[in-house]
Amino acid sequence: MVVPVHDEEELLPACLDALADGRAQVPDLDVFTVVVLDSCSDGSESIARRWADGSGDRSVRSVSACNVGVARAAGFHGRAASPDTWFATTDADSVTRPDWLASQIAHARRGAGAVAGTVRVDLDGLPAAVAAAYRSGYREHAGHRHVHGANLGVRADVYRRVGGFGPLRTDEDVDLVRRLEQAGIPVLYACDSPVSTSNRLFGRAPDGFAAHLRSLDAAVPQ
Repeated sequence: MVVPVHDEEELLPACLDALADGRAQVPDLDVFTVVVLDSCSDGSESIARRWADGSGDRSVRSVSACNVGVARAAGFHGRAASPDTWFATTDADSVTRPDWLASQIAHARRGAGAVAGTVRVDLDGLPAAVAAAYRSGYREHAGHRHVHGANLGVRADVYRRVGGFGPLRTDEDVDLVRRLEQAGIPVLYACDSPVSTSNRLFGRAPDGFAAHLRSLDAAVPQ
């Protein structure tokens, strides 16, 4: 599992605690979690290193790219790339469910080459018109076609086959899934284990999920 981090000291602890809970749901698997610190200037590094300290299946890497595609790719670099290895990734401002990893593994065992899951946002914290616009445009059913770096998994060998995450500051997740589908890899658009993600309007990726929420806000008549 890989978590890219850029100045997320407030939200990172909940993310990491949730991943640890999910790890406990798959005791029969070897699971390694990599936190990739990208140009952090806050307390994210100390939080990540305390979380990883003394654990053989948790590690921390650092890059200086201000680029989420580079950070995600760095987390998977050097890992085995066999059909039996599964790569999962989420975001530091997100909280996975206890069954998140187990759900992806189950889909992989049924033949999925990649799993693109849904997200859930606390709409109560948004203006009512923005929340309504979000609900009208978001699909939470199987086959939804949404792609989120906060809820994404891919078989390691096909990840390597298509070149992995590109060095993109935004939409690195969409770009990867597009290349997987072009290569004929079966991508499952699942909805059984949604990830709770931040409702902030200003996020780390220039045109990421926060920018999408901001665009809805801008489109609401004032």
